Amino acid sequence: MSVIQDVAPHEPAGVRREALHFAVRNAKLMVGFGIVVVLLLLGLFGPLLVSGNPNDYGPRPMSPPGGAHWLGTTTFGQDVFLQFVHGLRATFVVGVIGGGIAAVIGMAIGFVAGYRGGIVDEVLNMLTNVVLVIPTLAVLLIINAYLGIRSVAVQGLFIGLTQWPWAARAIRAQTFSLRTREFVDLARMSGAGTWRIIAREIAPNMSSYLFMTFILLFGGSVLIGSSLDFIGLGPTEGVSLGLMLQNAHQWSALQLGMWWWFVPPGAAITAIVGALYVANVGLDEVFNPKLRET
Repeated sequence: MSVIQDVAPHEPAGVRREALHFAVRNAKLMVGFGIVVVLLLLGLFGPLLVSGNPNDYGPRPMSPPGGAHWLGTTTFGQDVFLQFVHGLRATFVVGVIGGGIAAVIGMAIGFVAGYRGGIVDEVLNMLTNVVLVIPTLAVLLIINAYLGIRSVAVQGLFIGLTQWPWAARAIRAQTFSLRTREFVDLARMSGAGTWRIIAREIAPNMSSYLFMTFILLFGGSVLIGSSLDFIGLGPTEGVSLGLMLQNAHQWSALQLGMWWWFVPPGAAITAIVGALYVANVGLDEVFNPKLRET
């Protein structure tokens, strides 16, 4: 992820049309986003297609996939497909909350540090380095272990509060390269304040970079959330893809040959994170003329 838009603060329509032209022709971007959109739609509308509580026990335990249960049942008769679609929704919620919070914090700190420089930059850079060296997973383990009630929203919040430092450093570096451009100098001479210059002059010229940063933060939040779920520190209520894997492992699904219990959630997590990475590579090719395929 190395591209930054080197254009005037207000892009001409031709530039946007050119980016769209290459975007729809980039196979990596289309395939990556296509996979994510399909899984997102399944998570949004799947629970509307199959009614019931995903954690309710059923009369047919350990049933393989079939007409009555599309993805079979668990050792307690729970419908795996019902758990899967609810788990997809929870996984995307963690990604959006965690990635969104990390992106907002990272952008705010990165923009201010890169634009202001001096003592402000030193203080914010010191704060970023302190959070950066903190063992994130260990902190999340401690916090989750001592929370009486854990929810998807709280999990996403703590992930976002610990995942922003690398984004802040990357945005700070890009802001340094833009703050001396002519259009920023003109805005400064006109009397515009710091936040106005950042919002109207610097940020728009980094829009593609910021979007790609959010994609990586989103994927990282999904992975961290699934890891916490798998080791038993996920939400105390509801279901997620990581919790499905944790339950399948706890109740020996592999040893019992119940592949339908652990393969769908594992494949979905891999597909989401892998598709986001592939889409990010595609975006880099779209926004960076040197990487575009002719």
